[in-house]
Amino acid sequence: MSNGQNLKSPQLAKKSLAESKRADALDPLACTAIVGLGYVGLPLCLQFAKSGYRVLGLDIDAKKVDAIQAGNSYIGHIPAADIADCVDSERLSASTDFERIREASAVIICVPTPLSKNFEPDISYILATGTAIAPHLQPGTLVVLESTTYPGTTDTELREVLEAGSGMVAGVDFHLAFSPEREDPGNPASKVATIPKVVGGFTPECLAKAVELYSSAVDEVVPVNSCRVAEATKLLENIYRSVNIALVNELKVIYGAMDIDIWEVIAAAKTKPFGFNAFYPGPGLGGHCIPIDPFYLSWKAREYGHRTRFIELAGEINRNMPRHVIEVLGQALNQHHKSIRRSRILVVGLAYKPNVGDERESPSFVFLEELTKRGAEVEYYDPYVPEIRPTREHPQWAGKQSIAWSEENLASFDLVLISTNHACIDYQQLADWAPLIVDTRNAMFGVETKADQVWKA
Repeated sequence: MSNGQNLKSPQLAKKSLAESKRADALDPLACTAIVGLGYVGLPLCLQFAKSGYRVLGLDIDAKKVDAIQAGNSYIGHIPAADIADCVDSERLSASTDFERIREASAVIICVPTPLSKNFEPDISYILATGTAIAPHLQPGTLVVLESTTYPGTTDTELREVLEAGSGMVAGVDFHLAFSPEREDPGNPASKVATIPKVVGGFTPECLAKAVELYSSAVDEVVPVNSCRVAEATKLLENIYRSVNIALVNELKVIYGAMDIDIWEVIAAAKTKPFGFNAFYPGPGLGGHCIPIDPFYLSWKAREYGHRTRFIELAGEINRNMPRHVIEVLGQALNQHHKSIRRSRILVVGLAYKPNVGDERESPSFVFLEELTKRGAEVEYYDPYVPEIRPTREHPQWAGKQSIAWSEENLASFDLVLISTNHACIDYQQLADWAPLIVDTRNAMFGVETKADQVWKA
């Protein structure tokens, strides 16, 4: 089996097209281009700029480019001042013009890798980016893919697109590597500079170039044997989380039937100083990584005649959690002589996790859709998402706005569903104003409430 480092490959034995142009190759520190200016690409731009690089951010979204050029931030946890400082010092610029790839000696790709409706990988953004940058690659350029994907994407599909479009050979005329992103939006401990950077190269020289690039911007670089090892590392990290979250989600339902509080069980279990890592249940999985990335391996494993039973079971459990929450919600309303139909229901928290404005794959969208289908009047409150942006997955909700937080508004709902436990929310006010609450995050723990007011789901 190829590991992406077969130096005897006839392809790598071809005469270098750039042999006579090596002297004109760009200085490795001259300019780094980062393609995709979202939750991964923008923090990476800032870190490389702060490390002394001249950084070119590229994106097809002109609004993001314009915001960066104006020194503004469109991601809540990234201060506009940080962007403005890098732009004003001319260490960072942004553009929609992919011809400017010619300025760069390193290109880092940070584009989405979603799933299709059939849970199959969609690497079209990666391949489209490869097609766009290939004609403009200069001899000696390093290309690094950071988008999460299945093992083999970098050294097969992406390599083939880059070689076809550039007329050059990977590992000979340009360098190719994979380094998985490890962003955790909203986590103050998640800093690009301090998170160890796993790097795998197509050839040993490709690896050396990638290690050299990242070593100048992050504290620790972890080289591995190939692009495929680096790709598999990222999948393992997210599969580990998905399976363990599914475990506590399943136990939440089982223990709930036994009248046992899963949150108290976890609090007690994590006092053990070894052999246990705490994971917490919720209303379902959200974000661009955990609900999606494990299925990239499931799909690829079938090519090798294997099933990923743990991954598929975990996915099934996690996808079914919103259904469980709605069942509890219906029971709570019935106990108060109401039904979901014609009830006014408020979903608190549209973002997929606390204290960020990232609503990608959020289970809150499932609640909006399913409760509406069942005849409820549904609104949402989220200070981090004042208005729902257009998305491919939920276009019908684009433009819907968060309600204002007030006693009059909250008291007008029959039930409040806590889907995301933002720290800035006053949960005592919620208890004082809302007649009935379904809590999926243990957010009401320690809050003074009335009898039968709060149901855990």
